[in-house]
Amino acid sequence: QVQLQESGPGLVKPSQTLFLACTVSGASGPTAFYYWAWIRQPPGKGLEWMGVISYTGSTYYSPSLKSRTSIARDTSKNQFTLQLLSVTPEDTAVYYCARAGSLRTVVTAKSDYDYWGQGAQVTVSS
Repeated sequence: QVQLQESGPGLVKPSQTLFLACTVSGASGPTAFYYWAWIRQPPGKGLEWMGVISYTGSTYYSPSLKSRTSIARDTSKNQFTLQLLSVTPEDTAVYYCARAGSLRTVVTAKSDYDYWGQGAQVTVSS
């Protein structure tokens, strides 16, 4: 059984950097032949695809977030991570990590990805 678990701060101040980690268990980790994504859902809005890292380490980002987003992996910890620079209150959302068997650069429903973390609430506020 594959499990993904997000971890990170629940509260971040404006202009700071948000850092989240996703720990993968029950699988070969972020080097297995899958695509590992970060997706968020702002309050009252739909799912927003942020970016993905492939099993080769290649990364793909949403054009609207590309200048502020970095996704990496730590194979020693079976983790992949998200770094979001210069956050604003508009970055307040539930942040999810998820796995897909193929490269997807949009998300319209949770069924687009086969495994999800439970989600981490992140609030940006001073």
